[in-house]
Amino acid sequence: MNRTGFIGGSDCTQIMQGKWLELWNIKTGRTESEDLSDNIAVQLGILTEPFNLSWFEKRNDCALEHHQREYRKAIGKVPAQGTIDAMWDSRIVEAKHTHAFNSMDTLIEYYMPQIQLYAHLAGAEGIHLSVIFGNNKWEDAYVRYDDEYFNSMWAVVSDFWNYVLRDQQPIAVTVPQISIEAIEVDDMVIRNATQDNAFVDAAHTYIENEAASRSFDTAKKDLKAMVADNEREVYCGTLSIKRSKNGALRFTKLEK
Repeated sequence: MNRTGFIGGSDCTQIMQGKWLELWNIKTGRTESEDLSDNIAVQLGILTEPFNLSWFEKRNDCALEHHQREYRKAIGKVPAQGTIDAMWDSRIVEAKHTHAFNSMDTLIEYYMPQIQLYAHLAGAEGIHLSVIFGNNKWEDAYVRYDDEYFNSMWAVVSDFWNYVLRDQQPIAVTVPQISIEAIEVDDMVIRNATQDNAFVDAAHTYIENEAASRSFDTAKKDLKAMVADNEREVYCGTLSIKRSKNGALRFTKLEK
């Protein structure tokens, strides 16, 4: 596959991961892109894509269209290109197949550059990730297009593309980390509460008392088990456990 002359979705992911030199060699024609015909993970994803999309239609009671539609557009000075798996109204649907121990959050973070590029190219509101995990689990997450993230990402992509145009090898490049916390996933965002004193105080209290809470629950369960069915009260010098007529056990701390 010839990957020169444009930036695609997987290229954006590679750029934001800081893998510039490897990609630069491909984009300048110095090396060929990897042959994925013997890559089982890639080929399995291709093979299961029709089923994946069909399952998405079934679970969402919808009909997908525009399968494998290709978009080409110059964004600034960078020629961009992307092929979407399908479209549902104004939303893109991308089919992914990953291993059973992966998580949706990890996939969203990994594919975010590709997601945002495809949504920008297609003028879509966002992208559904339709994901098969291993061979017995499927999930769908909707990631909304975010203009602020895209513009920040594209500034980095444009910087990389300038190295390609100048035929200058990128060395010791530092890629900025762009937060995805404000991007809506299933209509929800992530909030950093580090500066929220009330939240931080409650979090410390939770952590400090977590072990004690578990010990309390275990002791309460053990004490209940020690009260026989024919005992209406069991007590020691510090605690009394009484059984009501309906069988409920009431704990009372005794005065020393």
